[in-house]
Amino acid sequence: MSNDRQTLESLSQHYQASVPEDLREAKTFDWYLDEVTDDPRIARNAHQRVADMFDHYGTTYDEDAGVVEYTMASEDPLHDGENVFYGREVHESIHEFVNKVKSGARGLGPEKRIKLLLGPVGSGKSHFDWLVRRYFENYTLQEEGRMYTFRWVNLCDVIRDQDPADDVVESPMHQDPLVLLPQEQRDMIIEGLNERLEAPYTIRNEQHLDPASEFYMDTLLAEYDDDLEAVFNNHIEVIRLVASENKRQSIETFEPKDKKNQDETELTGDVNYSKLAIYGESDPRAFDYAGAFCNANRGIFSGEELLKLQREFLYDFLHASQEQTIKPKNNPRIDIDQVIVGRTNMPEYREKKGDEKMEAFNDRTKRIDYPYVLEYEQEAEIYGKMLRNADVPNMNIEPHTLQMAGLFGVLTRIVEPNDESVSLVQKAKAYNGELNDDDTDVKKLREDGEAQADIAEGMDGVSARFIGDEIAEAIMDSTHRDRNYLSPLTTFRHFEENLENHGSIPEENFERYQRYLEMVREEYKNRAIEDVRHALAYDLDEIQRQGEKYMDHVMAYIDDATVADELTGREQEPDETFLRSVEEKLDIPADRKDDFRQEVSNWVSRRAREGISFNPQDNDRLRRALERKLWEDKKHNINFSALVSANELDDDERSAWVDALREQGYSEEGAREVLEFAGAEVAKSELEEDV
Repeated sequence: MSNDRQTLESLSQHYQASVPEDLREAKTFDWYLDEVTDDPRIARNAHQRVADMFDHYGTTYDEDAGVVEYTMASEDPLHDGENVFYGREVHESIHEFVNKVKSGARGLGPEKRIKLLLGPVGSGKSHFDWLVRRYFENYTLQEEGRMYTFRWVNLCDVIRDQDPADDVVESPMHQDPLVLLPQEQRDMIIEGLNERLEAPYTIRNEQHLDPASEFYMDTLLAEYDDDLEAVFNNHIEVIRLVASENKRQSIETFEPKDKKNQDETELTGDVNYSKLAIYGESDPRAFDYAGAFCNANRGIFSGEELLKLQREFLYDFLHASQEQTIKPKNNPRIDIDQVIVGRTNMPEYREKKGDEKMEAFNDRTKRIDYPYVLEYEQEAEIYGKMLRNADVPNMNIEPHTLQMAGLFGVLTRIVEPNDESVSLVQKAKAYNGELNDDDTDVKKLREDGEAQADIAEGMDGVSARFIGDEIAEAIMDSTHRDRNYLSPLTTFRHFEENLENHGSIPEENFERYQRYLEMVREEYKNRAIEDVRHALAYDLDEIQRQGEKYMDHVMAYIDDATVADELTGREQEPDETFLRSVEEKLDIPADRKDDFRQEVSNWVSRRAREGISFNPQDNDRLRRALERKLWEDKKHNINFSALVSANELDDDERSAWVDALREQGYSEEGAREVLEFAGAEVAKSELEEDV
């Protein structure tokens, strides 16, 4: 029997340990005053609590992108990295969202605005919204994120017509206990809290009690001759409030229904018809605080596909955002405190933006563009995450498969560069950080792209969802064919076959996307050829030796010095022929050689100061130049005819090539495929040169 078997007792103990001690234990109002005095952050409003939540789970600053990355999105510690977000643009959007929440926490205005996440389908905005809600639930379970509300008790002892079922009534709006105090006394408390508060914001609370609680307070004060202490001691209990979307408690999601059935009571609440016969229609106790805005109080309101709502239905958001109140039908206004988040796609946004009658709504909205990822290696990480989170068959994902799928996605999302000297693929590589040409200005490419795009670059194109679906189909297709590997060629075929069958891809884009697919095929062919050449001629020791020789001659060239000859040991001038034989492999012209030599010299010197020894493998450009030179030096000793025509797969020479490719991450069958695909291209070009 396994020692790690779980018993009901052990599971129960684990559950009890995870529940805050004060979750089910009612406290007095005096206790709450002591707690909030010791820790003023308990009395934060919704924007302040959500803002602190993002910092609570950690932040890092990405110097290259110039953006703060929030750990909950970049690492997802609560779910073991299952919901990590990738891409510079995405983290910029998340950063912008948090900044608006933090501005709202300081009372700078965004607290009175709807945070509208705008992006194309499948960009991840809904998943980010979902993740924020999950972390807010967890944060309110922590000591740092705790919040409290109150309940009315022993009401039947004093209020004669109180329904016995309502002897205990929890604050319908989950309001902070401080709201029970008259404003003058409340302000005195809050002034003291702010003197002790160590935060970039101040505590504020000018809310009125909800109508039902106001009724109980007025009635009880009348019974106790305005003795507030007696009311608090006999009829108020303070309880811990934990956000829960499932319980519709401080988190609420709202989805649009059929236009004919939209009813504002879904947002603001309605009459509780079961209480009408007991209390009467005008009695505030007969109101049901079940509207989405009511449930979201003290937390987060999340509106899915918000702009699909009818224009008249959206009017309720005007007061909810600007005045932070709601107005139920035939009832007084109710104060609310929540972060209102909306999500919408491009067609709905364009429609509402052009509607003059929506001017007031648009003015109360802070748009946050949430685009697709524009770095293809980061896009590939999304597919990798998908595979890690799934029960994938025993299958080797061949080198370049996910990267080339990501490249195709990115090509559909970026606009053609204005600079004719830069191709679309080169632009995608520049966005990916593969800046090999000093004349290519990535910042300018991004600025031009933003200027040419309708709203912003990355706001249309093929979604990661489509590409992920096709990768999944390709995996299952390979499984059915008893293939234990997935290659780029198989994936390309699925893209090509299904582009025109996907409902989210407009027909007018088919031809252009097919052209992009051919660009990706060509890029993959070049990479596959590099892999085959690497397998045929790679020698790590020789690259190290050649790299050291190159740097010796570069340093001598820069210092106007001599270098010892490898064979004779005699001092000689730097070997310009050798230096250029390396540099020409990167297409570095003669008039730019000094810049390149100074660049690698600075790189070596900087690493030497850090105590890092020279290794050409650590410099991508130098490594590729040396690999290509090594290929030129060794290719004449390779049997290219065998590469093209050998049919015996167990041939010693061919098997050695397969083994070399397997060291690069290929499966055995995948290595054979790439030899057939790219090996023939290598052999053909080299044989033609020999003729």
